[in-house]
Amino acid sequence: MKFGEYLEKNQPLVYKTFTNAVATNRVSHAYLLSGEAGAPLKETALFLAQSLLCDKPNPLACESCRTCLRIEHGNYADFLLLDGENGTIKKDEIQDIVGNFTRTPLESKGIMIYIINLAENMTPEAINSLLKFLEEPTKNTYAILTTENEARVLPTIVSRCETIRMVLAPREEVIAEAKEEGAAEDDAELLSYFCNSGALLAKEAKKADYRDAKASFEVTLQALNGTSAEAVFAFENEIIPSLSSKEDARYFLDMLALAFKDAIAQKEKQRIVLASYAKLIVPLAEKLPTLEENLLEIMKVRSQLDLNISISLLLEHLIHAIARSDL
Repeated sequence: MKFGEYLEKNQPLVYKTFTNAVATNRVSHAYLLSGEAGAPLKETALFLAQSLLCDKPNPLACESCRTCLRIEHGNYADFLLLDGENGTIKKDEIQDIVGNFTRTPLESKGIMIYIINLAENMTPEAINSLLKFLEEPTKNTYAILTTENEARVLPTIVSRCETIRMVLAPREEVIAEAKEEGAAEDDAELLSYFCNSGALLAKEAKKADYRDAKASFEVTLQALNGTSAEAVFAFENEIIPSLSSKEDARYFLDMLALAFKDAIAQKEKQRIVLASYAKLIVPLAEKLPTLEENLLEIMKVRSQLDLNISISLLLEHLIHAIARSDL
C-alpha cells in the first residue's frame, strides 16, 4: 500500500486538506502536524513535501517519480529534514536552514521545503532562531513541523502554522494489517506502539536497530525472571554491550516500559497487551513489588539519553535500581 492510500483510508481529514490545498494552489507556508506517539508524523510530512515537488502529481505525490524518490532518500538539494527523534534540535541546525533557505533555489522547480520532526525537541535558542523565519518566509519556501505533544510547542510557533491533527487507528487493526503484510505476531504487538500503519510496521520489523533492541528486550525479560545477580550479569555482559547507540537504547527502553506497563496491568487484573510475552511478563507482576517506581526509573533514564551521559552508565544505573526492588 502506498502511503497516500494509507492517508486516504486512515487519515481522511489530512488527505482532504492536502488534496484541496494542492489542487487549488492554496498551500500554507507552514504546517504543524500533531498526533500521539505512533502516528506517522514524519512519513506524512515527507509525503506532503513530495506532493509539492512531485513530477507527476494527481494531485498529490505519485511516490515513484525521480523527485519523490530523491526526497525519500534525502538527496534533493532544496529539501532539508531535521529529526528531533534523534536528539535535541539546536540553534546552529536552525541557522543552517535559515542560511540555506534564504539563497536562490538550486533545483529547477524553485520550491524549497524543510521539515522539523518533533519540534518540541528544539532548544529555546533554536526556537528563537526559527520564529522570525517562520513569520517572514522567503518566496516559495514551505515549512512542515510535527509534534507528539502540542502543549510543548511554543504558542507563537503554533500561531504561525496551520495545524492538522492526526488520529490513531485502533491497535487491533494495525496489528491485523501488519500480520497480513508478513509481520510476526510479537513484532506486530510491539511495534503497534511505534507505528500506526501495518505496512510501515512490517517494514520497521526488518530494520537492524529494531531487531537489536528486541533481542536485548527479550534477554532482559528472561533475566528479570531470575535472581538479582543474574539480571545484573545479563545487563553488564549482554545488554549494555549491544546497545551502543542512542537509537537502539531508546527503542529498548520504550519496549521495556511497555512490558512494565503490562506487568502493572496484570497486577491490577487488567488485560495484557503484549500477549506474545505473557509468560515472561506475568511472573514479574508478582516478583517485583515496586513496578510503578521501576517504570518511572525506566522513563527517567529514557529522558536522559540526550544528555551528555554515557549510555552504559545509564543502563547500569537502571538495572541496579530495579535489582534493589528485591528481584
